[in-house]
Amino acid sequence: QVQLVESGGDLVQAGGSLRLSCAASGSGFRIYTMGWYRQAPGKQRELVATITSGGSTNYADSVKGRFTISRDNAKNTVYLQMNSLKPEDTAVYYCNAQLIKIYWGQGTQVTVSS
Repeated sequence: QVQLVESGGDLVQAGGSLRLSCAASGSGFRIYTMGWYRQAPGKQRELVATITSGGSTNYADSVKGRFTISRDNAKNTVYLQMNSLKPEDTAVYYCNAQLIKIYWGQGTQVTVSS
């Protein structure tokens, strides 16, 4: 069983930066593929970025070059550094852990004002 707690969401102006954190409890963090997803009002949840246990990363086209996912296995934490934020990045951001099962956090709100 894995529990995920996101933090770092906030209200920020367009062009600004935020860093989201996701702290995982339970064993085996280092072998999980970790991901960030987001859901804007009235839209489906969508992939933002993932990072495998080996450190390979994957990004949605909409965030490439602006967002960076990273992980610290010693702290059981995955991060999402978000730069050059746009109003269309406004959403609830969810952390996700995948192995055999999929686990989700409760989400953190990111609001980007124009």
